[in-house]
Amino acid sequence: MKIAMIGSGYVGLVSGACFADFGHQVVCVDKDDSKIESLNQNIMPIYEPGLANLVKRNVDGGRLSFSNDLKASVENSDAIFIAVGTPSRRGDGHADLSYVYAASEEIAEVITKPTVVVTKSTVPVGTGDEVELILSKKLPRDQFAVVSNPEFLREGAAIGDFKRPDRIVIGTEDDWAKDVMSEIYRPLFLNESPILFTGRRTAELTKYAANAFLATKITFINEMADLCEKVGADVQEVSRGIGLDNRIGSKFLHAGPGYGGSCFPKDTLALLKTAQDNDSPVRIVEAVVQVNDQRKRAMGRKVIHALGGEARGKKVALLGLTFKPNTDDMRDAPSIAIAQTLMDAGAIVSAYDPEGMEIAAEIMPKVIMTESSYEAANGTDAVVIVTEWDAFRALDLGKLAKTMAGKELVDLRNIYHPADVEKSGLNYTGVGRISKSSQTI
Repeated sequence: MKIAMIGSGYVGLVSGACFADFGHQVVCVDKDDSKIESLNQNIMPIYEPGLANLVKRNVDGGRLSFSNDLKASVENSDAIFIAVGTPSRRGDGHADLSYVYAASEEIAEVITKPTVVVTKSTVPVGTGDEVELILSKKLPRDQFAVVSNPEFLREGAAIGDFKRPDRIVIGTEDDWAKDVMSEIYRPLFLNESPILFTGRRTAELTKYAANAFLATKITFINEMADLCEKVGADVQEVSRGIGLDNRIGSKFLHAGPGYGGSCFPKDTLALLKTAQDNDSPVRIVEAVVQVNDQRKRAMGRKVIHALGGEARGKKVALLGLTFKPNTDDMRDAPSIAIAQTLMDAGAIVSAYDPEGMEIAAEIMPKVIMTESSYEAANGTDAVVIVTEWDAFRALDLGKLAKTMAGKELVDLRNIYHPADVEKSGLNYTGVGRISKSSQTI
């Protein structure tokens, strides 16, 4: 089938490349000329494992192309996917739908045959209705169908998530649109991936509900970690103990410095605004947002506590800056608030991240960016593991101890065993765990 993907950012690029890998004819459209030029040179605008190879294979195979010409790109398309950004609107937290509506306006001007228009972007309930209204002002009703097809991709594992999804949610009331969408996703039938056809508004809300629930799991286990530290329990074991219950599940029960990234922060806020606008508050999600915002700076104070309560003049190294491993995404990353808390307290902060250094340097210009973990740690009083990159999971702790001036290792991702750290001569501070050194602080 012929597919046009409007937007060549994270969702659009991954989705377009995967659809092309299924055998569809895909063109990714973007107004950013420099981005299109880079993509045509196989230079990716984002870091995602395996993406560059996937794009190249399908470009070389003639199934995937990139263009800034919307009219030529959507001509004769069976489906047009809208995959543009929906950031939080400044001032009120509502999702900014201006890009979605602008794309709809442009699509309405160029459709020449019956076409399915699909919102792939994460959008609030009722957005599809507005897109339909925009299209109907220019097109007869039998010329288009509007579908909601939210994405459920994890950064760092997006290609696998797209090709082996837990489920595919498609919201539409049009039978012919169901046929088109079924044909687009037919290659996944071999994997027996369940397709859930729903109403359009149900599909839109499903995306927000899913992300809010996962954010709630993260926040819940983080609060349990705080309680563990007070009562002398181990959050790792608590997590395993509750995660083995198949009604709960083990995923998203890893205590840490709080969630960040492009989805959970903005999607929980957008859900809150939708709930408030409809006089149906979601108080659990309200608490989740508040607790998560407070947690990031609390992790900075945790580092200060490990330093004996005084950070002025102390040197601290942050290992990992991106909000999670295997991405260069710095949006709402916990490292930002942690670094600021430390610097506000007078600390000198250095950092290393395998992929996020260039973007991070623009966001936190006062942090000293380095070329390796050990360079970041050189002469520091404390090393803080902020993001659980594989590169940090097997550090030479003896070498690290000799490199540092002080003895504090603060493991905000609990990737080390306290006893192993303490054997190297370092003091260990984890999240929701009791260690020999933490008991003496």
